[in-house]
Amino acid sequence: MPELPEVETVKRTLNELVIGKTVANVEIRWPHIIRRPQDSRQFARLLIGETLHHVGRRGKFLLLCFDDEVVVSHLRMEGRYRLESEEVPVDRYTHVIFHFTDGTALRYRDVRKFGTMHLFEKGREWDSLPLSKLGPEPFSPVFTDAFLRSVCRKTTRAIKPLLLDQTAVVGLGNIYVDESLFRARIHPLTPAANLTVKQISALRKAIVETLREAVRMGGSSVRTFVNGQGEMGFFQQKLCVYGREGQPCVRCGTRIEKTRVGGRGTHFCPKCQARRRKS
Repeated sequence: MPELPEVETVKRTLNELVIGKTVANVEIRWPHIIRRPQDSRQFARLLIGETLHHVGRRGKFLLLCFDDEVVVSHLRMEGRYRLESEEVPVDRYTHVIFHFTDGTALRYRDVRKFGTMHLFEKGREWDSLPLSKLGPEPFSPVFTDAFLRSVCRKTTRAIKPLLLDQTAVVGLGNIYVDESLFRARIHPLTPAANLTVKQISALRKAIVETLREAVRMGGSSVRTFVNGQGEMGFFQQKLCVYGREGQPCVRCGTRIEKTRVGGRGTHFCPKCQARRRKS
């Protein structure tokens, strides 16, 4: 599933490609992707004649901001956007098409059909799900050591499931949680409430540094991710633990192990991230 760096990369490329384009029609080939309004035909009608002014991001969500409407889009596992000429054939995995008046079309392609789109009157998107209960952005001034410490103290969960919880902090998924915990030398099963002040500070720094570096490199194309121009990310070349089960740790040479934490495949170095009991 695309995480913050991948969604940020898509946002930036779409801002280069589609700003100023006006919707002539919206073609919906798989109505279940449209979650709000319930009538997908109303979704299409409300966007006709609307001009796209900005593409934003909140956590893992893209925000397509038109004159009066905002489309809140989640890519889920396989979703991707691509700007094409109307002359390019449409394949069977393309489920929503924003036809523009200039003869181009923004196509949403999703092999698994897990993606979602919600349409809101501009300004109302923050009042309801899926955006209303999201935690702070990792790059925001709110995401401080003190904030992360307060979140950790309030839970009995292990640190990895906590970081995957989008109401605690947004944008992190399996890849970047594993990488951040490795950088901070914290075992993923460590109870969040047991982390020391020093560990929490190291973890917050690791999260921000990992995500910033991934954004600079266009995200991680560990499966099928490409940006809005069809280009792959390159951060997968810098991954230290994720997907490296059985390979030597880049820091100490110990073989990377894989386990399951909260139902998610989890990679870690058993030496660099040794579990420590609370004294």
